[in-house]
Amino acid sequence: MTNVVIVAFDGLQPAQVNPELMPNLAQFVAQGVTFGNHHAVFPTVTRINAASMVTGMHPGKHGLTANTLVVRDFDPYMAFSALQPLLAQLAEKTGRVLLQPTLADILSQHGQEYIAVVTGTSGNAYVHNPNAAKSGGATIHPEFCLPYSLHDDIVERFGEWPESGVTNVEKLVRGVDIATQYVFPERQPAVSFIWFSEPDHAQHAHGVGSEVALKSIAEADEQFGRLLSHLDDDVDVFVISDHGYSTVKEAIDIQALVRDAGFPSGDQPGGVVVAPNGGSALFYTHNSDRDTTDRLAKWLMSQPWCGALMASDAVSGIEGTVLAAVAGMQGERTPELSMSFRWDSAENEAGYAGYAFSTSLGPGQGQHGSMSRHETHNVLFARGPSFKQELSIDNPTGNIDLAPTILNILGVSGGEDMDGRVLWEALRDGPEPEAVQWRTDTHEAERSVDGGTFRQYVKVSSVGHTTYVDEGLGWVE
Repeated sequence: MTNVVIVAFDGLQPAQVNPELMPNLAQFVAQGVTFGNHHAVFPTVTRINAASMVTGMHPGKHGLTANTLVVRDFDPYMAFSALQPLLAQLAEKTGRVLLQPTLADILSQHGQEYIAVVTGTSGNAYVHNPNAAKSGGATIHPEFCLPYSLHDDIVERFGEWPESGVTNVEKLVRGVDIATQYVFPERQPAVSFIWFSEPDHAQHAHGVGSEVALKSIAEADEQFGRLLSHLDDDVDVFVISDHGYSTVKEAIDIQALVRDAGFPSGDQPGGVVVAPNGGSALFYTHNSDRDTTDRLAKWLMSQPWCGALMASDAVSGIEGTVLAAVAGMQGERTPELSMSFRWDSAENEAGYAGYAFSTSLGPGQGQHGSMSRHETHNVLFARGPSFKQELSIDNPTGNIDLAPTILNILGVSGGEDMDGRVLWEALRDGPEPEAVQWRTDTHEAERSVDGGTFRQYVKVSSVGHTTYVDEGLGWVE
């Protein structure tokens, strides 16, 4: 039987977990461990957070720096969306999608399997186990499977995947069918990861707290209950979300504005490639030119929508920026500049806090990607024989802690050098939460710009060497 099961509710916020809206999850939470200070990685978008969950690494280390990104050894001047088939093309050309081993890779070395059933995007599914052809295990998705040969077998057995509706409930139902009728009883992997694409799907289209979004949450909770009914008491279960959520304040056509400001396309001297990511944007300057990056940074800082702004080591020392390493962004594929849009904590019509500018969608719709505290804080719960019971932990934790904790539970080596940490204080024989030492540091910067002085901060909590981004914000005064 499966040893560990992870269930992800894409885009679920702590405020949405209550007995009225999610009775099955609320009961689960009451019996297990609640991680009340949990963090996504920045940018707070799905595919990089999925990659951080399965590698235990910040984006700078695992190399998938955003949903939309530039990989210079793939194409130095093309910002692409990390979806299939482009990810397979990236793997073919460069030999690697992620720069670090995944849970699937590590478990395969010990003769164990990792299987993911993902009803979200194709990119999210792909990063769970890019090396399935040689590492074993599987990823099952409506559009494809890894290994690819499995797809026809799944469709023959369970039928064609249903199309997306107003909510994605029919896909969730199919995913649970596959997990409970095939993955759990027949494959019996050491780790199973079931990814629910709601409430993300509904919140993007209809807004946080909308009638449709609430309906999607209730439907996902029902499927979670159905999934739990097939699990024995000796299974450790994690429930997690990839990020929180905000309401779109205004959509910013960031690429057009950069061009209008006098920066040509990225293949030209003085040019910039822009990678929009909802509540954030990444900027890749031609040949990592420092003068171009400095001019771009100063221009961005003067804009009313610019929030926190980070610079890579390649252009370190640019006045007014915070180092990308502070947010776990520094690495082989780091953009010269990473920007979070400005945000606030005003409540939308449904009473959910958090507004932010965005590169897409429109006012009132839901988005994520920024350094808003309403997006960096997400959910994590755990229950099972390895965990304490009826416990709430306020120590900082993050998506990067999932992989090392799972490896520890399974008694498998490989998590020792990860950015994340083992969540010892939640484990049955671990220390009391109060015994864990942690701190919060605030990194500040400022610069004179047109219209006044740009000021920013990035707040980071740390436990030992493990860091978590709490929030970051910039403004002109």
